[in-house]
Amino acid sequence: MDAFVDQRDYALLDQDRYTFFVLRRIIGGSCRLLLSDHENLIVCYTGEPYPVWIWTADGAPAEILEKAYRLAAENGFLEKGQRFNIKYDLAEYMIHRSEEDGKGLSVSTNMFAYDCPAPVEPSIKADGSLHRCTGEDLDVLIEFLDTFHQEIGIDRKDAASYRTDAQAYIDSGNMYLWKNKEGIPVASCKYAPNGTIASINLVFTRKAYRRKHYAENLVYQVTTIVKEAGFIPMLYTDADYAASNTCYEKIGYILRGKLCTVTVDR
Repeated sequence: MDAFVDQRDYALLDQDRYTFFVLRRIIGGSCRLLLSDHENLIVCYTGEPYPVWIWTADGAPAEILEKAYRLAAENGFLEKGQRFNIKYDLAEYMIHRSEEDGKGLSVSTNMFAYDCPAPVEPSIKADGSLHRCTGEDLDVLIEFLDTFHQEIGIDRKDAASYRTDAQAYIDSGNMYLWKNKEGIPVASCKYAPNGTIASINLVFTRKAYRRKHYAENLVYQVTTIVKEAGFIPMLYTDADYAASNTCYEKIGYILRGKLCTVTVDR
């Protein structure tokens, strides 16, 4: 295994351009661990609190799945609390294989990857309007980040880190809020371009303002902005959250791939 990637790896990830969009983006940056054989296996770990990404080709043979498992073990990734974003065949292999070593792994999140070739305007218009974040929204955005990560229960950070992230999102010009007719920020959404694709993420509606179609209208408008900028919009969803997936499908998102997060339980 080499400790670098090159064009061969990007070509491999093009086979899974939506499901492994994040991996394709992060391998070009700073990673604590980056391993590849440029043919069958890519392992990437950026550092806490983020999960390990392991790419394998569809239908990878048992020896490749075993190699992925051994690399995870050798690099300390089988410690309690660690997480992997991987395909289902590797997840099944690692779960059964770990039992031989007295470990306990389980699928903690099922994920869908969508793209949106043609946004569809929502049939129900939400009150209020889209707002592009500026420096004046910094404290509000910090609150959104904190609440969002508390609710999903992963990747939580301290206040200083949220402030750094919020400022970076504002500086990117790609961070949006939806403000209702009273001017209250009720939902958030941003996009992150990489190559020809832009990932829609940080989609979150404050609990007191849900079921009012704010997120649906917000994501539609941001998706339209992404399309007009020349990118293909895509997003990940929790496959088990039917209401959210239905919302995205209504505004034109099409299911393109599936993967899962596996957590080391013991």
